[in-house]
Amino acid sequence: MGFWKTLFGGEADPEEVKKNSDERQFDLLKYDGVKAMRMGQFEYAMKCFQKALETQNDPEVHDYLSRAYIRQGMLDEAFAELKTVVDMEPDNVNLMMQAASVAHMKEDYTAMAALCEQAIAVDAENALAHLFYAKCELGQQNVVQAIARLTKVIALDEELIEPRLLRGQTLLQMGDLKAARQDVDWLEEHSPANEDVLLLHARIEAAQGQVDAALKKYGEVIDVNPFNIDAFRERGRLRLLQDDKDGAEADMKMVLELNPQEMADVSGDYSAEGIEQKTRQAYSNLNPFGI
Repeated sequence: MGFWKTLFGGEADPEEVKKNSDERQFDLLKYDGVKAMRMGQFEYAMKCFQKALETQNDPEVHDYLSRAYIRQGMLDEAFAELKTVVDMEPDNVNLMMQAASVAHMKEDYTAMAALCEQAIAVDAENALAHLFYAKCELGQQNVVQAIARLTKVIALDEELIEPRLLRGQTLLQMGDLKAARQDVDWLEEHSPANEDVLLLHARIEAAQGQVDAALKKYGEVIDVNPFNIDAFRERGRLRLLQDDKDGAEADMKMVLELNPQEMADVSGDYSAEGIEQKTRQAYSNLNPFGI
């Protein structure tokens, strides 16, 4: 009606004018924020989204703002934004899982469990919700409950890689090598070039005393990812146990090259004579199987 009044010479409705102005400002701020995020300008994006929310309480903008906060390492702020959106859309399981993911990064397992339970109440057969609940159990060191939850996830969706990988890793930690191997055999059949799968296989071989097979698998991990520090570190320990001082020395050099701070107490003496004592000391503090 305000438009027609203006067109025919009448006075526009001030409230409608303000509403239209606010909507234009909101759209511009939202667009500028999204554009800034795509360009990596997260501080400016946050300012745009915060200003936009002063005009309109929009769930999508809260979501965008949470993503910008995450990129800036502001996890508490990101979680608060996502919780706001979850409260606005209480049946949106995907949003709950976004919030649960941030809670996981914060190691806030109480909040994470609450979100998972809320999601399961909405959709009891949601595999992702049960997967996040299993991660919550693992974070709290409730390994038996985590194994049971991961098994449920696999029953809900047999093609998922992550729950089998997590279950295999957890079974290895529990010392159930037979069950862990069953998971890794399935994983290698369905995801043969996955470095985490190959690393798990290497650790199982090492735990079973199959040193040659373990060394071969560690080599495969490194072929897939030449920057995998765990593979170099754990292979170096095995090489040392096999009295392969040159091999252990080479792997330790790679660990130090990839992460100089990891073994800052090891000096630069990489001679065959000096490597044994220093490498044994360094590797003695490391857990070769991730247990």
